[in-house]
Amino acid sequence: MKAYLFPGQGAQYPGMGSALYQSGRVARDLFKRADALLGFEITKIMFEGSAAALRKTRITQPAVFLNSVIQALTHPDFQPEGVAGHSLGEFSALVANQSLDFEEALRLVAKRAQAMQRATEVKPATMAAILGLRDEVVEKICADTPGIVVAANYNCPGQLVISGEIPAVQAACDQARARGAKRTLRLPVGGAFHSPLMEPAREELDRAIGEAQFKKPICPIYQNVSATAVSDPDAIRENLIAQLSAPVRWTQSIRNMIRDGATEFIELSPGKILQGLVKKIDPHAVAYSA
Repeated sequence: MKAYLFPGQGAQYPGMGSALYQSGRVARDLFKRADALLGFEITKIMFEGSAAALRKTRITQPAVFLNSVIQALTHPDFQPEGVAGHSLGEFSALVANQSLDFEEALRLVAKRAQAMQRATEVKPATMAAILGLRDEVVEKICADTPGIVVAANYNCPGQLVISGEIPAVQAACDQARARGAKRTLRLPVGGAFHSPLMEPAREELDRAIGEAQFKKPICPIYQNVSATAVSDPDAIRENLIAQLSAPVRWTQSIRNMIRDGATEFIELSPGKILQGLVKKIDPHAVAYSA
């Protein structure tokens, strides 16, 4: 099985998409449609904007989505047999497997980004990576820490991102180091993504996703919430809604894809974050950039 992987927030960089824009008419048309749909020139920010401008959630999410999706839609040999996306990347994956059309997905991504931005402004919150501890140890630390702090991203064995209120995240990091963590690293984000603090954003996005048209995909998507192959449009919809305040089960997703026959993992991103995680999950896996 040839599986395609789509990155989430954090894959952005200044100048992203500019070479893709120059690659041909189809790519240029898609970028221009995105500018018109969003109501501002996101292409100008992507191609010429600063790193700081690209870090704003309302910009980052549609920018990363566009870069990945347009790569997929213009790839000469794109024939996915399975797809997965890390957080935001799940929307890109759903365009790639034809469950959502391009413009419908972009509208949802824009609404998601705005809702998450508003949620981050309600209460100070953050995320941190815990390196070198077993998942169950980090889960126990979160459960025993006062305040809101939860496991948010199961990225690979020995790398689990936690999310929540700033004092609770800091206390959990202190406890993790005391329990033998190799390192704890606060992430440069302004909110507690994939935690209960995203519940206002989830409620805001619920209606928009509920009204969107989901089709039977051409191949399964391994969704963050369940980490299993999903092809039913109603189940895809429900998982996408739940995703905002639920953890990203990336380790489990990749393991299940391998179990189901994935032999190649192709990352649709200029970076190597996801393929690096795949190789940490299974050192024998074949993973590379498109």
